[in-house]
Amino acid sequence: MAMTMSMPKAMAASASMPAGNLEKVVGIWKGGANCTVRMRGGIVILRMKRKTRSSSRSSSMTIRCGIEDFIGGDLVRLDLGRWLSDVEEHKALAIYTPHEGGYEGRYLTRLRYQGYHFLDLSARGLGDPETTLTKIHPVCPAHLGKQPIARWYFPPEVDYRLSFLAPNAKGLVVWIIEAKVLSKSELQFLALLPSLRPKVRVIAECGNWRKFMWKPLKEIAGLSAMEDAPSSLS
Repeated sequence: MAMTMSMPKAMAASASMPAGNLEKVVGIWKGGANCTVRMRGGIVILRMKRKTRSSSRSSSMTIRCGIEDFIGGDLVRLDLGRWLSDVEEHKALAIYTPHEGGYEGRYLTRLRYQGYHFLDLSARGLGDPETTLTKIHPVCPAHLGKQPIARWYFPPEVDYRLSFLAPNAKGLVVWIIEAKVLSKSELQFLALLPSLRPKVRVIAECGNWRKFMWKPLKEIAGLSAMEDAPSSLS
């Protein structure tokens, strides 16, 4: 405890940092005279020695690191195979990404390697998902208070993209960010969209978590419980 109290907060928090950043963090410790970093059997040992006027005091701390601390946590993804199989099995997934972002790009790229094309949408301002994605829908442009109020009609977003898919394309992935603002009925439609359009897969960002994780969108929208209700009553 004394060792932790003698170091600033930045050094105390360095226990979870990759080994490549330890040497940079060492310089933050004010008054540190000698600092060495050694590796023994997958364990990084940071030894610090501080001298005072009266005596010499040595402090050491041990940091356990895995392979992801040296290669990069965003490069090691051992669940990509399960990710691809779940996309094909459930066809609509709700994902939860870390707050710092960037991890979802690994999973998006792997779907692109499989031959999928993408339609990126934001849930904010999407309107009614059923009307916007599968029907001809009106859009009112901003009139700025001077021009007359106009109404333009746009084709269905999903059907329009599907009509331009290459013959060798595997399908279309509708990737919706900020899906946590959608209502339960809107999430239920997105979960059922692959059954209406067989070549469509839906990925909805429904929140954040400490690591990248996903669940079937039907489970998040409550459709799985509704499907199990008749069997339980019988």
